[in-house]
Amino acid sequence: MDGTSLIDSPPAQADAAAVARGIMRLFARNDIWCLPEMPLRGGRRADLMGVDPKGQVIIVEIKVARGDLLGDAKWPDYLEHCDRFYWGVAPHLDRSPLESEAYQPDCCGVIIADGYDAEIVRPAPTRALAAARRKVEVERMARIAMRRMTVMADEACQPWGRAK
Repeated sequence: MDGTSLIDSPPAQADAAAVARGIMRLFARNDIWCLPEMPLRGGRRADLMGVDPKGQVIIVEIKVARGDLLGDAKWPDYLEHCDRFYWGVAPHLDRSPLESEAYQPDCCGVIIADGYDAEIVRPAPTRALAAARRKVEVERMARIAMRRMTVMADEACQPWGRAK
């Protein structure tokens, strides 16, 4: 970045993909590797789900519009799938709702991101998953990552053995 904090940056059009890219860059610098659009049990899908160097599972729920943030009632379901949970928000988004009890600020971190970089403005506390649950989540991420890599290398090789 040019030395300007993302917190102080002017409003800009940001989409979820740009915010995800900035967060993934921040995470990569910190040896945290993640997958976008990670399906979870129960039909939910995490915007980003990753693993840090200690094997902890991290989920980031991305918001770029106030209405989307205020209308999201599903996010507490993500807490049972991770050791740490973050809100990933665009720089222009009003973050004041994230300080209210409804958004459990005591257990959720906040990351501000644009398409180039990200900044953790509130670290997420660790709420340790049971070891067996963590193993299941990490193995699911690994299998989905391998499936995605295989399909990228050979589009005819579809999940569950089905060709296009």
